[in-house]
This record gives sequence, structure tokens and C-alpha cells, in this order.
Amino acid sequence: MAGLTKTSFFWIVFCLTRFMMAPAWVLKVTAFFLVTVHLKTDVTEAMQVTSSGPQTIQKAQGENALLGCTYTPGPQDTGELDIEWYNVSPDMTKKDKLILAYTEGRIHNYDPTLTGRISFTGDPMRGDASISLSNLRRSDTATYQCKVKKAPGVDMRKVTLVVLVPPSVPKCWVDGKEEKGSPVTLRCQSNQGSSPITYTWTRESGGPKPPIAMPLNAQSGEYLIKNHSDSYAGSYVCEAKNPVGKAQCKYALQAHNPTNKVGIIVGAVIGALLLLLLLLLAIWLLVCCCLRKRYEKEAANEIREDTHAPESRPSSRNSSYRSVLGYRTHQGVSYSSVGNRLPSVNESNGSHRSNSDRGSKLSASVRKPLPPLKYDPRYGYPV
Repeated sequence: MAGLTKTSFFWIVFCLTRFMMAPAWVLKVTAFFLVTVHLKTDVTEAMQVTSSGPQTIQKAQGENALLGCTYTPGPQDTGELDIEWYNVSPDMTKKDKLILAYTEGRIHNYDPTLTGRISFTGDPMRGDASISLSNLRRSDTATYQCKVKKAPGVDMRKVTLVVLVPPSVPKCWVDGKEEKGSPVTLRCQSNQGSSPITYTWTRESGGPKPPIAMPLNAQSGEYLIKNHSDSYAGSYVCEAKNPVGKAQCKYALQAHNPTNKVGIIVGAVIGALLLLLLLLLAIWLLVCCCLRKRYEKEAANEIREDTHAPESRPSSRNSSYRSVLGYRTHQGVSYSSVGNRLPSVNESNGSHRSNSDRGSKLSASVRKPLPPLKYDPRYGYPV
């Protein structure tokens, strides 16, 4: 019966019914029974993947994973054996990625990232198409499909692999000054690890856990002590855990006496006053410095205003005077054509002296009587 096709089977049933002239209800019962037996025989004798392991496997990063795929071919499956492993794409519009195949007695690796890390665990020709993935990475998280073909039989199985990272060693610390009578919060946190990570606090030494302590959130690693006291001091342990690993840290909780808040306030006020005085002193020094610079600048300007302008050269001035007044010289004596005499007779001798020396000599010469001048008919009066 296994070798008959469905068309031949229904044709035989129809012919038997027609010739035997059986009632309709007999025809229906007989047809239902024969069809059930025929389909059951086809399923039993067709290709079947018989693996019964978990559909979802969780492994830690760096571990190995076994993806089971055992199969049993049917008597009519006489074609060439073809085994294919796919990385199923989460996007239904994209094709699945072929990563490993067994055809014509040879193994073919199609994923370079899995080279040296993927292999068949048994003999594919003897019904074991299971594979092993070693040194797992987070990128290996995916759904894998095993497809076994041996014409005309075909069957397949899917397995989801989830690669998780164990939590790293957490860091333990406390919020608060660990003072008696004040609230204290113990905190615990892992920097690395796949979610979900849960945190639990236990007291390692010093007595039982505080009765009024309450965990705020197991996902955040917080542990609150409302009213801290000496009885709550001791060693506490925090454990971070996820499905593939766990780690822990410790914290030694102390109980200190409260600080003198009055002294702190007084010290803060005194410090603020000192800071204000220093600020005022700095402003005063700055103003004094600016005023001093301004005074020095004004004094310098006054000195420059009192200074006399530089005089021209005496020789050039005497020559100009002589040229204007008609002076002539003969044998070292200067003569003038006019009878009037210049008031400065010592100007030529004191041309290189200062203005004050020249003024004093001029005044002295004015006070001293001058001798009478003799007239020369060729040159005039001597100067």
C-alpha cells in the first residue's frame, strides 16, 4: 500500500464501491479508514528529523553549543543525501544564509566567520546531522535551521541560539556618610553583562540583615537602610547574576557619629566673612594702584610743560643778526654801520651755555658801564 499513489488509491476505492453497490455511509467510513491508514504509512516511512532537544539554547560567551539534528530516512528515500544548515534571517523578505552543507560525501563551509568553529559532531551518512559551535560570540546569536533532503523525502528543524555575556565583577559603594541616624543606600553595579541582570544583597558578617532595610529595585542593585546604627555595621555582599553567570563584590559598612552641624555652619560663616574681607582688600589695592599710576602720569605731563624749547645754534643766530643789522668783521673785530650797540656783547662767547647762565651774564653786563666806542671811518663802530 505504501507504493500506491493517492490517485490510484481513490480510484480503487471508487471501483470497489461501484461494483459492490454498498450504501453511502459504508463508502464514507471505508474511505476515511483507508485514507487515514495510507497517510499514516506515508508519514512513518518518509524522511523525519527525530531530534527532541530544546528549541532555544542559552550559552555564555566563549562556551560551546551543540545544535542537534538527527534524522531517519524512509524506505522510499533512495536519492542523494543533502544536508544544509542555514542562519535564518529575521527579515522575511531576505534569504536565509547558508553556513554549512554536506553533499556528495563532502563538507562545505560557507561562512568565513565560522571557519574552525563549526563542525559536524557525528557521521552525516548515518543519521546524525548535528553540529557544534565553539568559542561562541555574541554575533552567533541567531535561529539556525537544519534541512535534510534525500529524494523524495525532505524534513527540517529550527533551533534558536542565544549567546549571553556573564556579568562582570560588580562595583560596590554606598551613598551617604554612613552616619548614625541617617539613611544609607548600598549600591551595586556591573559594567558588562547581558540583560537581565539581577542584584541581591546579603550580610556576610556582623549579624542578621537590618529589619528595616528594604531593596528598592533588584534590577538597580540598591539596598536602603532607613535609620543607620551600630547594629547595622558589618560586611555586606552583592551578587550580580544572569542566566549564564554570576559575580559578586563586598563592602564593609561603618557607623560614624554624626558631625557637629553647628560647628560646620559657624566655620562656613567665618570662611565667607574672610573671603569677603579678602575681596574688599583686593579691590582697595586695585583702586590705590590705579590712582598712583594716574598721579604719576599727571606729574610727568606737568614736568614736560615746564621745560623750555631748544634754542637754535648761536653761530647761525649771530650770523643772521649780523646779516640783518649790517655787521662786518675785520681782524677779529665786528663793526656796525649804525651807532646803536646790541645789548648782548658776550653772546658769541656763551653760545654753548644754558639759558640761565646766559641770562645772568646779560644782566651783569647791563649793570657794568661800557667804555666809549671809537668810530672807524672805513668800518664804523666796533661791536
